[in-house]
Amino acid sequence: GTRIRSAFEAESGKLLVGADYSQIELRVAAHLSQDAQMCTAFERGEDIHRRTASLVYHIEPDAVTSEMRRRAKVFNFGILYGMGSHGLAQAAGIGYEEATTFIREYLEHFSGIKSFMDSMKQSAREHGFVETELGRRRFLPEIVSDNKQVSASAERMAINMPVQGLEADIVKLAMIASDDLIAQKFQGKARMILQIHDELIFEVEESVATSFAEAIKKTMESVYTLRVPLIADVSLGKNWGEI
Repeated sequence: GTRIRSAFEAESGKLLVGADYSQIELRVAAHLSQDAQMCTAFERGEDIHRRTASLVYHIEPDAVTSEMRRRAKVFNFGILYGMGSHGLAQAAGIGYEEATTFIREYLEHFSGIKSFMDSMKQSAREHGFVETELGRRRFLPEIVSDNKQVSASAERMAINMPVQGLEADIVKLAMIASDDLIAQKFQGKARMILQIHDELIFEVEESVATSFAEAIKKTMESVYTLRVPLIADVSLGKNWGEI
């Protein structure tokens, strides 16, 4: 992938500036669920996956191995997708029983996440839809289906949509704010050329690349207020592979 991206180069005299939100999905989950453990980790600037592993495995953060952290990362994202023991066991490369234990421990320590998940499923059953914090809705009439597979799929969507939906809303706000920034301060010297999930890529004249990078970081981090810090990582390079 890096080799392919390296083929996309900035024009002569220009650089590519990539700005992506750091772990925005989990930050949004912490914001919506108000989970104490997750919010504290982000407020302190901790490695959320290492913190998760230390809680679930009942060890100090310094004792967490890279494999433990990798598994915790799978679970941090997998649980937001509504994955069960079988799916998480396969994704993390562990046994079914270990995955079941991990889920139980996870939901005990991150009780706010569990309450959020339960409330989203209940709300979807009552109203027939879920929505982002900014009011964008996804209708889920199938959540009351007699077919368990169909209703279970809708439950997973009810959990995930408010999180990924707000993430997408924030990225859209960032795109609008970035366009305003360019119009006000970098007219003719910078342009947005690509948006990929939680990342924005710009082509910028080398003479203003550093100042633009600083400005776009501040812009993206201030477009929406979460209960935890919203962080954007910025990098520069001559080609897409370098950023």
